[in-house]
Amino acid sequence: MIDLRRLHVLRAVAHYGTVTAAASALHFTTSAASQQIRQLARELGVDLLEPQGRGVRLTAAAESLLAHADAIAARWEEAELDLRAEYSAPAGQLRICGFPMSVPVLLAPMAVRLRERHPRLTVRIRETGVPESFDLLFEGQIDLAVVEVTPHNPPLSDARFDQQPLLDDPYDLVVHADHPLAGRERVDLAEAAHEDWIAPSPESPCRPRVMAACGAAGFTPDVIHHALDWNVTAHLIAHRLGVALVPRLAQLTPHLPITRVRCAGDPHRKVLTCTRRGCRERPAVAAALSELRELAPKAVA
Repeated sequence: MIDLRRLHVLRAVAHYGTVTAAASALHFTTSAASQQIRQLARELGVDLLEPQGRGVRLTAAAESLLAHADAIAARWEEAELDLRAEYSAPAGQLRICGFPMSVPVLLAPMAVRLRERHPRLTVRIRETGVPESFDLLFEGQIDLAVVEVTPHNPPLSDARFDQQPLLDDPYDLVVHADHPLAGRERVDLAEAAHEDWIAPSPESPCRPRVMAACGAAGFTPDVIHHALDWNVTAHLIAHRLGVALVPRLAQLTPHLPITRVRCAGDPHRKVLTCTRRGCRERPAVAAALSELRELAPKAVA
């Protein structure tokens, strides 16, 4: 018989990239994690790790085994759902995480609705970055995540996760209230090509989208100021220090002398809901997803 816990260690090595990182996530020592994989290899009669430089990599046999391990994990989620089918009302604890902008406009209102409609359900919200969201899901610390699409996300075909579209979040051009473009219903970004620009800091996942939207409009913005927080951006605009592309989900400080103008071509980012494969139909998760689907269109109207 194969010890399924050892399969989980192998899955963690694949997820985190190294035995050391996997051991840390699982609260093992590196030697203990290595021993689990060696024992699994002996039980199966195949090599699972092979040297690569100073580290190791998964063998072809390990990659093949992972496909089965991910399927087993998903089926286990489905089995738990079947066993609890008689307890169909959402109850217990639901752990949700999301990127910063999703919390005030999506997750907090969702939690209020769930509390009113399902008093036996306790919702716990955690603000996280996108990479951490996938780690928390993989580790079983989170039941549902709201994430933005980035180049570093797992592919939609990843057997560990069930990723589904939630909304398209448009980017608006934000200008000072007395800017010549402020009164327009819609603007071509090329009309702001010669402006001073305020852009997300290089480490922000939003920066590539801003630069790509400007590139699609035929120019590279002259970025004078950088900001991590959208409200910092809003205050810089209020002081006439530049213009910026800002996601509509971003709740900007009220009463500032700034105006949002919709952009031709509708530059946007995609936002997804993500669960572990096999647990999307759990009553509490399903109830949360239903509320999110109802809230999403209003959040970007």
